[in-house]
Parts: sequence; C-alpha cells; structure tokens
Amino acid sequence: MRAWRKFKESYLLYSFLHDKVAIVSFTILLVLVVGSFSAPLIAPHDPYDTATIDIMNSELPPFLLGNGSGSSEFPLGTDSQGRDMLSTMLYGMRISILIGLGAVAMQAALGIMLGLLAGYIGKKVDAVLMRLADIQLSFSTMMVAIVLSAVFQSMFGVGRYEEMAVPFLIIVIGIAEWPQYARTVRASVMAERKKEYVEAARVIGFSSSRIMWRHILPNTLSPILVISTVQVANAVMSEAALSFLGLGMPPTQPSLGSLINSGFEYIFSGSWWITIFPGILLVVLILVINLLGDWLRDVLNPKLYKG
Repeated sequence: MRAWRKFKESYLLYSFLHDKVAIVSFTILLVLVVGSFSAPLIAPHDPYDTATIDIMNSELPPFLLGNGSGSSEFPLGTDSQGRDMLSTMLYGMRISILIGLGAVAMQAALGIMLGLLAGYIGKKVDAVLMRLADIQLSFSTMMVAIVLSAVFQSMFGVGRYEEMAVPFLIIVIGIAEWPQYARTVRASVMAERKKEYVEAARVIGFSSSRIMWRHILPNTLSPILVISTVQVANAVMSEAALSFLGLGMPPTQPSLGSLINSGFEYIFSGSWWITIFPGILLVVLILVINLLGDWLRDVLNPKLYKG
C-alpha cells in the first residue's frame, strides 16, 4: 500500500496522465499485447492447425473490400496458404513480441554485467571489454544472423532450425545488440563510483560485487529503462527484417516479418493485403513503443524535472 501511494504521488504518473500521446500510445500497445497473447482465445482460426486450413480459400480479399468475393469468415482476407489473416497476424505478433522481449532480456543481462565490470573495475578490464564492444558494433545484426544461421543450418539441418527459430533469433539479436547496454551502464557506473555512498560502502567493508549490484546498479536504472524501451522496438524490427530476408521465422511459424515476406511476391498481383496488413501492424507496434520510449526518456531526464 505504501508503494502504491508513493506511485500515485509520483511525477511519473502525473506526467503520464497529462500526456495525451503517452496515454494513446500505451492504450494501443496494451490492446496489441493483450490481443496477441490472447490469440488462442480470440482468434477466429488456428493457423497452426492444418485440419482447419483449406487451400481453396487462399488469397480471399478482405470481406468489406472484396466486392462480394470475400467471406465474413475471414474479415481481413486469407494468405496464399488459405490461412485467416486476422488470426495469423495475432499469432505472428505474439511471436514478434516474444522475440523482442527475449532479445532485450539477453542484451540487458550481458550488457549490464559487462558494463558494471568495465565501469567499476576500469583499467585493463575496461579497455578489453570496450574493445570487444567496438568489435561487436562493427558487425551488423544482419551479418551476425547470416553467419550464425548458416553455421546452425549446416550443423543441425533446416528442420531442426525451424524448431529452434525463436530461441535462435533471441540469441542472435541479443548477441548483436548488447554493447548498447554495456556502454550506457559503464558511463553511469563511472559517474556513480566516485560518489560518497560508494566510498562509505568500501569503508564499511562491503565486497565489490555487493557494491556494484546492490548500491550502484539501482542508481543506473533510469537510463536502462529508457534504452530497454527503445531496444524492444529495435529487436522487433530486427526480427521482422531477418524474417523478411528469409533468415528468421519460417513460413510455418508466422511472425510479422515472415508474413510480410510471404505476401511480398503477391503484392503486385492483386493480393496486396497479405503484405500490407502485417506491415501496417508492424509499423503501429514499433511506433507506439518508440513514442513511449521518448516520453519515458523525457520524464526520467532530471534536467527536465519540474518538481
């Protein structure tokens, strides 16, 4: 109750309730997240159940735009395999969000740990870890995915890759983007380690690990929260790009990126909805996450604090 009372009186909640863009963005994001994770309950069809898919229903247009050729059973039409677009988009968005959250969790775990070590210990440890970060940043996510995907598929086969596509993409995007966290945490730790409370903890006799994790880390959470919001959007976009290039989710496990890819060859043949609808959903998802990230960055910026 005390924590809830403190939250109700916080500047964070006050700023949110007085920012229309943040309220609208959060509402849209909440609807998308709840809808995607409730897909097994609210989706009209199950795109993974081949018994309910009829190839004769392929490429049906949206019901309201089909001039009579659509079906009310498929309000947003069907794809080239006869799957309901609305259901497939809900299931696909769930996979995209899961990969985004998983990749950011991995980035944060690696980046925070290495950033703490680099910023607190400094000297040679700092030099080595930051050079590793520089090397990692010189390789794009796409390049890392191409190399790891080729190695994985050659070692375990395409069938095994399809089974491990989700954890594989989480690992690839997590490995490719951890330096963003490491650099941010390192800069914050270098500023915090010179403060009096850290010196007092050393005098008391606390271990370095306790000082780093229980005293310094909580004071670096603000930039971590901001960068996490942005990185979720980046991870979702990276997954979509990789899937569009054929390096991400297979067609049998739809994500927003793989849906856009599967319908791209039909866009000029008249079946535009197979690509356009997932594309619009992806843009809206990334946009609202970025807008919330911008709002959070402004709220947690002490230079903008109104008191």
